[in-house]
Amino acid sequence: MPENTLIIGAGPAGLAAAHELIRHGVTPHVIEGLARPGGLSRTEEHAGYRFDLGGHRFLTRMPEIGRLWHEMLGPDLLKVYRQSRIYYGGRFFRYPLQAWDTFSQLGPVESARILASYVQTRLSPPDGDDTFEQWVTRRFGARLYETFFKTYTEKVWGIPCNELRADWAAQRIKGLSLVTAVISALGLGSSAKTLSDHFLYPRLGPGMMWERFAAEVTAAGGQVSLHSRVREVVCKGSHIDHLIVQNSTEHQRLSCSRLISSMPLDDLVASLTPSPPAEVQAAAQRLRHRAFAIVQVAIDRPALFPYHWIYVHDPDVRVGRIQNFGNWSRELLPNPEKSSLGLEYFCSEGDDIWSLSDSELIALASRELHTLGLTDPRWIEGGTVVRHSKAYPIYDETYRKSVATIRAYLSGIENLQTIGRSGMHRYNNLDHSMLTGILAARNLVGERHDLWEINADHEDEFE
Repeated sequence: MPENTLIIGAGPAGLAAAHELIRHGVTPHVIEGLARPGGLSRTEEHAGYRFDLGGHRFLTRMPEIGRLWHEMLGPDLLKVYRQSRIYYGGRFFRYPLQAWDTFSQLGPVESARILASYVQTRLSPPDGDDTFEQWVTRRFGARLYETFFKTYTEKVWGIPCNELRADWAAQRIKGLSLVTAVISALGLGSSAKTLSDHFLYPRLGPGMMWERFAAEVTAAGGQVSLHSRVREVVCKGSHIDHLIVQNSTEHQRLSCSRLISSMPLDDLVASLTPSPPAEVQAAAQRLRHRAFAIVQVAIDRPALFPYHWIYVHDPDVRVGRIQNFGNWSRELLPNPEKSSLGLEYFCSEGDDIWSLSDSELIALASRELHTLGLTDPRWIEGGTVVRHSKAYPIYDETYRKSVATIRAYLSGIENLQTIGRSGMHRYNNLDHSMLTGILAARNLVGERHDLWEINADHEDEFE
């Protein structure tokens, strides 16, 4: 078995790969730029509050992944019954949409318009199925698309829905239609995975899972280096020879026999030495990502509302989604008399939201919570801000061709595999990201798996 097996990224994909290699007697070295393992799925701490970056549910249809989660955390995995709401027009709608709740809150006139729009769409489907707008409209009707999809989706991605590719909708909400939603809501049939009413959640937040993975890897002789960023991936011919890694004190040269990378594809291309051909560099530069800032606010009240998430479909406020962390696990709070909310502001690096100071973002969050009628500003005791760049790969009109160009080039590097959401520029779920890491590890011990086939035909969570 080759030595000096390196893994870039201590997120779910990278740590799953490392754990699988340990099972096969290989002791990898995992390199992570952040201070904590878990990537976007890590848990942060501030003033006694633990909080999630984006609300990571543990939900899978793959028994192997489910067994692995239970193997790691066992009784520390809580079973949580989901309560999500859509905030629209000053009202809170059940999510997933439930027929009687939705229609009763919208009223008979608007409900009739939505149903008429849906029937019209079924009788005379619009041309095209290439963009998010076209894909959703064909399945739900234009009226419901405008009501419950357009505003929130454009907040998340920062581009019009007629520029966002349908690939994202097909991957995330495949198998769901207005008919499916109504049938499930009425209890007349089985629900799609998208409509799952419960999930698992680590007692101390999702970071608890990845801290356990990292501990297992190091206990078996592997290495997890935090605060370490890959600056160069140096090739000799068609083989990666070594990495240049920067930590807090020095640059290190790490010899490399095999590399599994979950770093963003565009960053990987930029780090390669010698540089790839101009067309590959151009393809990498065309890849786009969405960033976000999460504002955690501490509130001097024991209970605020029973929901886990609120999706804010209101163009008059900038917040996209609000999490009530104490409803996920009370142990995320310093004491039972407090509450903690996380307000997600989807943005792009360098834009107006990203550039606000922490104090300005906390003030904005306080104002918007009051505007939405969720808190009184006098209850807020403090908070903190965490920004995360390149959180979500954007499926714009050029991404597919760009990824294909990069894949073709990287396939010529014999000892490299790319995994995970960022490493494949693919909006994988948590379980599918882990699966790419596990199968990449198995490829190193003689199996043959096409990692790009993972998640190609699954019904996935719309979150």
